Amino acid sequence: MRAVELWIAGLLVALAAGCASKAAPDLVSILAAAETVDLTYSYGPETVYWPTDTHGFELSIVSRGETEGGYWYEANRMCTAEHGGTHMDAPIHFAEGMATAAEVPVSAGIGPLVRVDVSAAAAADPDYRLSVADLEAWERSYGTIPEGAIVVMFSGWGSRWPDRKRYLGDDTPGDASNLHFPGFSAEATRFLVEQRDIAAIGVDTASIDYGASQDFIVHRILNGADKPGFENLANLDRVPPTGAVLVALPMKIEDGSGGPLRAIAIIEERP
Repeated sequence: MRAVELWIAGLLVALAAGCASKAAPDLVSILAAAETVDLTYSYGPETVYWPTDTHGFELSIVSRGETEGGYWYEANRMCTAEHGGTHMDAPIHFAEGMATAAEVPVSAGIGPLVRVDVSAAAAADPDYRLSVADLEAWERSYGTIPEGAIVVMFSGWGSRWPDRKRYLGDDTPGDASNLHFPGFSAEATRFLVEQRDIAAIGVDTASIDYGASQDFIVHRILNGADKPGFENLANLDRVPPTGAVLVALPMKIEDGSGGPLRAIAIIEERP
C-alpha cells in the first residue's frame, strides 16, 4: 500500500475513532511529493445539466467595485440545481429513507481510485454499459478491487464537454427521452456493491445509468445500498487505472438529494 493510501486509511480509522489529529503519516509531506489532478468542471454558463433542468447555472452580482472606504469588495449570488456539472447523487436520490447530501459520510468520497477504461467500446457504441467482464479484466491486470474503493468509468466522454448535443446525445430542452452516452450496467453495479463493497462509483458522463435508460436501475441498486454516485467527472484521461486516491467532497446540503462536488485525484506513483 502506497503512502497516500496508508494516510487515507489512517485518517478514516482516526475519523471513526473521533481522533483525526492522530492520522499519520504527515499529509503535507505526502502531497508535496504527489501529483494532483482536478476532476471537477467549473460552474458557469456552459455547464451541462440534465435536459429537464432548463435554468442552468446562474450567477448574479450582489456587489462588485471599490467601496467608499477605498478597498475592493465583490460578492455574488448563485442559483443551481443539485444535479448538474460535476456533482454527487446522494443515496436518497433514488432510495427513500437513505442518506441525504448532508448525511453522506466524508469517508464515502475518499478511497482508492479504480479507473476502468471502456473508451474503445464506448466509441463504437454510445449506449455501452460497463460490464462485469470489464471489471474482471481490470482485476486480472491490477488485482482484486479493494473494499472501500471508488470505481470510475472512463469512457472518453470528457472530450465532448461542454457540447450538450455531443455529450448527451441530444440537446432538446426539457426532453430526456433521446439521450445516448455510456454508463454502468446493473450486473456490474451489483457485483461492486455485493461482492466488492465499494464506497461509490463515478462516471465521466451525465449519469451512472446509460443515457437511454428509462428505469435508472443502476441508481436504484447503488443508492439502495446507501452509496453515492459521482457524475460528470473531468480529466479522467489524466488518471491511471490504479495507484491514485480519489477525494470527492460535495456541498453539504441539508435534506439535499445531491449537490455540486469538488473532486481530485492524488497520484503518488503511476504504475
